Amino acid sequence: MRNLLRSNAILMFAAIAVFAMYQETEAQRKKPTPKPTPVAEANPAPSDISYTVGMSQPWTHLLEVEMRVKWSAPNKVAPKTELKMPVWTPGSYLVREYARHVQNFAVKDGTGKALPWRKTSKNTWQVDTTGITELVATYKVYSNELTVRTNELNDDHAFWNNTALLFFVKGQLKMPSTVEVKPFGNWRVATGLPAVPDRPNTFRAPDFDVLYDSPFEVSDFKEFKFTAAGKPHRYVISGDGNYDAPKLVADTIKIIDETVKIFGDVSYDDYTFIVNTRGGGGLEHLNSTALQINRFGFKPNSRYVGFLSLVAHEFFHAYNVKRMRPDVLGPFDYENENYTRLLWVAEGSTEYYSNLLLVRAGLMSDKEYLSQRAAGIQALQNRPGRFETSLEESSFDAWIKYYRQDENSINNQISYYDKGEIVTLMLDLAIRGATDGAKSLDDVMRALYNDYYKTNKNFSDADFQRECEKAAGKSLDDFFSKYVRGRDEIDYNSFASVVGLNLVERATNAGRPYIGADLAEEAGRLTIRSIPAGTPAYDQGLNTGDQIVAIDGYRASQAFLQSYINERKPGDKIRLSIFRFDKMRDINFTLGSNDRKDYFFGPVATPTEAQQRLYKQLLNADLQ
Repeated sequence: MRNLLRSNAILMFAAIAVFAMYQETEAQRKKPTPKPTPVAEANPAPSDISYTVGMSQPWTHLLEVEMRVKWSAPNKVAPKTELKMPVWTPGSYLVREYARHVQNFAVKDGTGKALPWRKTSKNTWQVDTTGITELVATYKVYSNELTVRTNELNDDHAFWNNTALLFFVKGQLKMPSTVEVKPFGNWRVATGLPAVPDRPNTFRAPDFDVLYDSPFEVSDFKEFKFTAAGKPHRYVISGDGNYDAPKLVADTIKIIDETVKIFGDVSYDDYTFIVNTRGGGGLEHLNSTALQINRFGFKPNSRYVGFLSLVAHEFFHAYNVKRMRPDVLGPFDYENENYTRLLWVAEGSTEYYSNLLLVRAGLMSDKEYLSQRAAGIQALQNRPGRFETSLEESSFDAWIKYYRQDENSINNQISYYDKGEIVTLMLDLAIRGATDGAKSLDDVMRALYNDYYKTNKNFSDADFQRECEKAAGKSLDDFFSKYVRGRDEIDYNSFASVVGLNLVERATNAGRPYIGADLAEEAGRLTIRSIPAGTPAYDQGLNTGDQIVAIDGYRASQAFLQSYINERKPGDKIRLSIFRFDKMRDINFTLGSNDRKDYFFGPVATPTEAQQRLYKQLLNADLQ
């Protein structure tokens, strides 16, 4: 009986609830539909962004920046405006935390009234901007690190990357901007940005991707102007050096001409080579490059050719990366890592062309080219890390590994530059072999330029493989699975035979005793720099950083150690006295057998006509 009453009560309350819901719904239907409330623009675009960069006391290493942001009216300004500094620079894939060098930040409105501000993240300054029409931020950036991706100011010159110097307004990377430079003394200004007419030392960028892609050199530099491929070019060289300017210009024109032959046209209006004769390395930009070399690095010819290879590498980037862009590499997120699996194409393929262009330009012989490639293969084959990391993995992990090499990197990493160049050579040979020389990697590069860059598209890893397969006229999935996505040992001769070459392995040091550690001697100290896996040093417990002070009780040096063990044989025991963490210890060590191989390219025994023809097509010389 109680269960029946409970059921009736539940039914009654349910009916009441349904009726109430019906009444509420009818009332809502009869109400007029409210008009949507206008939503204010979260980050209204400024009408103007400009910078002034000064260097009144260069010996302090402080670049002085004033940033002006203007809006057309007070109601066009958000209550809060965020000023941000990039954390990395394109082309150098490491978060470098440029904001750590910022000091003396202050901000006012256009009348000089101080504005409240607060730091809200490592690279963000939030400013209260209610009711103003102009924001004027001033700050200084400590600049005392000469690399191609950082800044340096001293009494010789100023060099900087705008990513490491200039703030941007959150959400406004598409805004144009101007930069006025106030040089120190009689210094002049060089940059790839176009000058603003009738405004000395003032330059304009159409957006922040271009602004951040245009480094500055300010000094009493030497300038060498020339025309190549119908466009104006120039060298801006800061510092003295043993270079031959006319020869450098003539050889650079050859490199440019050979590059343009691949792509068919020039997509920039002018190009600037900025050279500092200190440091080392290069970094690509849209219509310029920053290069660094020791002032005496232009001679002898072998070192000069090395510099020309750097010139060719960075100039080729004007196409590969700056215009033909792998997936996420532009437009950029300047506050976070931009992950891609294609750095082996961006850098490895560019390195491949940097040396091939020298051959095509007559600046490197085919024998020199093959000797260098064999040396690169030898270095890769002596690197245990080739079995641990693929090219795609190396590209993706560049942000945490490539620029942070340690003593174990040889055992768990490869370089997307070095292996990327080798795999690109094999890929080019695969395409040439599949088409009997009718197609090559040049056709792939042209396709990326015409079908992607000219249609404003980036390319993916699948796109790159597809373009290679179009050129080859067949599937290359086995190649990409093994050598790009995978970690297989490269079958070098299956590719080298296309052009009548054979990669020869020679056990030059076979049977000789060795320790197996990479040693460095400096200031009389013999120290272990790295230890490849599988060597006697690795297996018997030597450590990176160990200082070898004696061998069998005799003072150790690089030369003495080598001569001493050469008088012994594998299996002999020696006593190594080492300092480890400043504590002396003796290690009883058994010498191993040096089975590492040297590598050389040589012609096959009886090259066919096709092999000889394809060799000449590739290396501009007869196969001998």
